[in-house]
Amino acid sequence: MESKTRLSEVARLFFKLGCFAFGGPAAHIAMMEDEVVTKRKWMTREHFLDLMGATNLIPGPNSTEMTMHCGYERAGRKGLFVAGFCFIFPAVVITGFLAWLYVTYGSLPEIAPFIKGIQPAVLAIIASAIIKLGKKAVKNWELAILGILILGVSLLGINEIIALLTGGILGGLYFFLKRKTVNTNSIAPFVFLFVSAETISKLSALKIFWTFLKVGSILYGSGYVLFAYLDAELVTNGYLTRPELMEAIGIGQFTPGPVLSTATFIGYQLGGFWGAMAATFGIFLPSFLFVWMLNPLIPRMQKSKILRGFLDSVNVAAVAVMLAVLFVMGKEALVDWRSVSIAAICTALVFGVKKFSSVWVIVIGIILGYVFHFL
Repeated sequence: MESKTRLSEVARLFFKLGCFAFGGPAAHIAMMEDEVVTKRKWMTREHFLDLMGATNLIPGPNSTEMTMHCGYERAGRKGLFVAGFCFIFPAVVITGFLAWLYVTYGSLPEIAPFIKGIQPAVLAIIASAIIKLGKKAVKNWELAILGILILGVSLLGINEIIALLTGGILGGLYFFLKRKTVNTNSIAPFVFLFVSAETISKLSALKIFWTFLKVGSILYGSGYVLFAYLDAELVTNGYLTRPELMEAIGIGQFTPGPVLSTATFIGYQLGGFWGAMAATFGIFLPSFLFVWMLNPLIPRMQKSKILRGFLDSVNVAAVAVMLAVLFVMGKEALVDWRSVSIAAICTALVFGVKKFSSVWVIVIGIILGYVFHFL
């Protein structure tokens, strides 16, 4: 009975986040931390950081994989699949509906007023998570220096995955040499095999599935990296025009949940309903498998002295990258008195005496964006 109760808790929480988690991976993780650690206390902030650090080491959408880790921690393997499905489902449905509108009528609804409110609200939520996670991640002066270095190179434009891995390797090596101990624990590398899409001559649902499976198996980074992968797979081969791809990416960033729901939009363009299903299943399947393999190994990583230093360093690097993302997003979002006002109001809600949950901050941001648009 307790197992069913926990599964129900996982389903309700991540369906709610799937409906309201706007703003990209940093915002998603910030909302997750608020719900899973601060409000429900399903795990410690230290363990949440370890999961976040480990997730950065595997391909796929980080925030979606974090939902799977959280579901696994709360309700076992079933929780992993329930959390992932419930988080993805709202975005897929919304994106699929918008794809139908786009293909049928050649246009999309006006969404600018809502985006104007979402972006400043998201900044406040990310800032709150950075402060809370940073307090746990920066355990000593060496990690503080490492975090500052990673923040610096991230602001200079170094790829976030390169920054994370470099920080992890440098920090892990430093702490290994500092301890002067050798631990023989090791983690087997993950190997994921996929069939090349080129083996299928016709652009069928099966080909769409293999194409997006390949992308999901090797994708590191943000929605902009996704754009590069899909450009090479679809635009270069003449299946999609670049303007169509840009519009699809834009829809994925506007809708709540993972930006990889872009796959649903593109799949519908390429092959209708079954094309949308094939693309969605293909791009998210590797994440479920990677997390399924990785989660049971995290306790071993935590106990290993060598990997503990590496994981601590990756955790600090991840918080530094979030701070760099916040800075860049702030420059892009805070462009007039409306956006600055919304950001100030939402910051007061997040950091005030009566702290509002991240979901309510998003809702209030959307309402303010719509109202301010007409002022």
